[in-house]
Amino acid sequence: MITGKNYIGNKLSAQGDIQHKTINPKLNKENPTPFFEATIKEIDEAVQLASEAFKKYRKVSGAQRANFLNAIADEILNLDQELIDIYTMETGLPEGRAIGERGRTIFQLRSFAELVSNEDWRENTIDEAIPDRKPLPKNDLRKTLIPLGPVVVFGASNFPLAYSTAGGDTASALASGCPVIIKAHEMHSGTSELVASAIIKAAEKTGMPNGVFSNLIGRGKIVGTALVNNPKVKAVGFTGSIAGGRALFNLASQREEPIPVFAEMGSINPVIITPKALNKRSEEIASTYANSITLGTGQFCTNPGLILTIDSDKTVNFINDLAKKTIAIEPQCMLHPNIKSGFDKNSTNITALSGIEVIGKAQDELKNNYAASQIVSVSGADFLANPKMHQEVFGPFSLVVKSKNEDELIKIINNLEGQLTGTIIAEEEEYSELENLVDALENRVGRIIFNGVPTGVEVCPSMQHGGPYPASTDSRFTAVGTNSIKRWVRPISYQSFPNTLLPKALQR
Repeated sequence: MITGKNYIGNKLSAQGDIQHKTINPKLNKENPTPFFEATIKEIDEAVQLASEAFKKYRKVSGAQRANFLNAIADEILNLDQELIDIYTMETGLPEGRAIGERGRTIFQLRSFAELVSNEDWRENTIDEAIPDRKPLPKNDLRKTLIPLGPVVVFGASNFPLAYSTAGGDTASALASGCPVIIKAHEMHSGTSELVASAIIKAAEKTGMPNGVFSNLIGRGKIVGTALVNNPKVKAVGFTGSIAGGRALFNLASQREEPIPVFAEMGSINPVIITPKALNKRSEEIASTYANSITLGTGQFCTNPGLILTIDSDKTVNFINDLAKKTIAIEPQCMLHPNIKSGFDKNSTNITALSGIEVIGKAQDELKNNYAASQIVSVSGADFLANPKMHQEVFGPFSLVVKSKNEDELIKIINNLEGQLTGTIIAEEEEYSELENLVDALENRVGRIIFNGVPTGVEVCPSMQHGGPYPASTDSRFTAVGTNSIKRWVRPISYQSFPNTLLPKALQR
């Protein structure tokens, strides 16, 4: 049952007077439950609880944390249809998407449970003493990874489950031994509260300290700013816009004790299609990418927003076919009126630029909050001359750039900002000719896809979901997969320590 209150540890709290309601974007009306936004007092109480909980939780065994994570998964499943209903009510997304995203969330939790069930993930190293080494003796040194402390996670607008309350950031932080305070995304406050109730039940059932998890509600900047500025918070996880991620990064770096902000931000995910690929399978590529561009109404951070080709008659035919196939796909509802407004504004800003040609646009007479997909085109020279064309349009929109030759195409890649992904569509007979292209992409992206689509992010150890700025704030880390746990820990060495004082995994 949704109460509209904050979770301060295992206590429901509604001390403030400011309230908001979520919106059903399909019906374009407010949902019934009012949500109480957290006060500064409640924020401080949640952080203090997390700080106290950390003293105990950091020493909880990996097996016990694994039990906790598996219990969270079980409790989320126990929410059953109630969770699916509130998810669809607050997002406009179909039930199938809700069920699929719930499944991914469960898989992530169980994957981290398996990871921390033993100590191998800590990358423990032992260098034993050599007391008789000449000219100087060698001390005994042992190194492991330890958790940073309370982590603040900002829920994402486009993934109410997999990137939010019990999503990858939360699962990985809890797995590492860090308490988590969620700043729930205001667009799905009800979904967040339900999932938070599951986490609290799991914590109580498995004997985790009170304060290991809190869920705070708030629009605007007040709650987020207060959390990041609190000196007891030791790290931040964020998925969202460049403006939002950069604002948090700046706040955290200006603290008396700066802390890391692991933000996954904007990306237009360039796709390079070679002339030979277009000659052989133009229609197939157009169909594949029309579906990828419109998948989830284009509301993915890996949406293919930029397609790079070399100009030719075949290229023009491909662009026209891509536009035809894209706008033929039935328009879908966007997550929120604000996201629809942002899509309209950003797509209009792009199409108003000199040199941009609108090749295809879905009908304008749509239901409220439904998006009119668009395919637009520009020359390579115009794209290079105007960085405003690099802007992400969050929705079913893609810009096709017609380069005059491969040299100009490589120059375009080299001049792009950092991206989450880059894709190459090519034929086997030209693999030996692609080295320069691969080299250019390696310096711009976190993941390179070959003959596929960037939409779809596998949860596994080899996944890299991050890239050079502004795709993320630290390209050395991933936000997806079990290696994302490395964001919430730091290395520590023990020199010449008594065996009984060492962590168990480092003892002789």
